Amino acid sequence: GIVEGSAMPAFLIPALIFAIAAFLSFAMGTAWGTFGILIPIIVPVCEGIAPELLVVALSATLAGSVFGDHCSPISDTTILSSTGAGCDHIQHVSTQMPYAITVAACCFVGYIVAGLTKGLPTAANIGATLGTSVVLLLVVLVVLHKLSLKKVKAAEA
Repeated sequence: GIVEGSAMPAFLIPALIFAIAAFLSFAMGTAWGTFGILIPIIVPVCEGIAPELLVVALSATLAGSVFGDHCSPISDTTILSSTGAGCDHIQHVSTQMPYAITVAACCFVGYIVAGLTKGLPTAANIGATLGTSVVLLLVVLVVLHKLSLKKVKAAEA
């Protein structure tokens, strides 16, 4: 009822769900717990506002939860990964964070595109969403590569 009564555009639902799932999973340190909390909330919200976004919203829930769990310093998988690699736990978290956040930012934009293209046929929606996300990720990687090259050249000089 709260979401239906708000003036929030329906196309933002997948992106917001992704962000909420990521935050909740990061704070709790568990993707599965986040699934259990959010999926029963997300399904009725989508059915009431934009039923055509249900699959995308569920995808955003799963993806955001896994991202948050992957980056969380209190996640069991993060602790086991750093222990198995024999490295400092906080160093492991801080070195994986930039890579994960880069991909998550591109996915966030992809979920906005998925919400905007919800009226298109399924193939066109998938193509627009995946295409936007992949192109954006490639652009970000090229820009970051060029910036790192400039930093290396400045350090050599």
